[in-house]
Amino acid sequence: MTSYLDASIPTRSEHLWRYTPWSRVHPTKVDELPTVGELVIVSDDLEIKTSFKKSIEHGNDIARIFLDEVVEQTHVLTPGEGISHVQIRAGGHAVAAHIHLEATQTSSVMFHLSGEAEWVGLWLTGNIGSNSHLSVGLINELSSESVLVRTDNWNVERDGDFELATLSLGGQRIKSDIRTTLSGSNSTHKQFIAVHGHGTRHDDHHIEIHHKQPHTNSKLIVNAACDDRSHSVGTGALTIDDKAQHTDAGQVFRNLLLSQSARAEAIPELEVMANEVAAAHGAASAPLDSMQMHYLMSRGLSKEEATAMLVEGFLVDSFVEVRSDSIREAMQTRLTVHLECKLIG
Repeated sequence: MTSYLDASIPTRSEHLWRYTPWSRVHPTKVDELPTVGELVIVSDDLEIKTSFKKSIEHGNDIARIFLDEVVEQTHVLTPGEGISHVQIRAGGHAVAAHIHLEATQTSSVMFHLSGEAEWVGLWLTGNIGSNSHLSVGLINELSSESVLVRTDNWNVERDGDFELATLSLGGQRIKSDIRTTLSGSNSTHKQFIAVHGHGTRHDDHHIEIHHKQPHTNSKLIVNAACDDRSHSVGTGALTIDDKAQHTDAGQVFRNLLLSQSARAEAIPELEVMANEVAAAHGAASAPLDSMQMHYLMSRGLSKEEATAMLVEGFLVDSFVEVRSDSIREAMQTRLTVHLECKLIG
């Protein structure tokens, strides 16, 4: 297995690192392997077992190779029925963790990431077993100065159902690489991402969904609202193997530009090798609707209040199809609080 110091640093010609070079999210210098501390992971309603680091296939991705070497243990979660809340707290210079979920029934897990650490590495992995249903939510409310490198590897077995919702609010520079494999027939995956760009925040989401078996379904929705001089990037790589007949898959990227200096990229990609499939993709970017703004301001709202209301509605729409009521409500609540704080600030 390739060690980090022997690995080649990816160039910006590699699509994954085009918009966020590895050098910009490394905690020190790219030719160094620094000492990285542990994220603090706590839960009042879920047992977290710590074991020696699980061996995870990193596919020669530089971020995964790096995390594989600096993380020394794995936090294993086996969620039960109902909703479990997990706090991930980041403090110090550089901290990281590997969290692995084993889903064997119908379960929901809500992660809340917060803290003042300068650099955070988070590797999430999970297996959704046959006939199991797992809902996962992650809210990123890191300090405005933090750098976050997030890598996900999820596997969905036969008749499994997996939904993943992300609300990205915190951090200065974020690089997320989220990969899901539908390895069993009749498996389903839905992913929902909402991004609020503010200040000079740079948020780069790369999502890969791989259909390996027939009669599988996936859906990806990414909504980003960008203000000030923020920059959002969304890339989706959808792969349907030749044996994955009767697959239904789609991805949609929507960007709301709130200032002249804000930027957003949306790059959906499809690689379809089966012929009996339904595969669709779409991307759109637009400013705030002037008619909607005029209507709200004519009812007595200030420009800032009207903007916040429209942004909230746009981002909340990302989670309309989330099956777990608890996760959907938690996302909506934190988004409302976040926007109110921005309005007051």
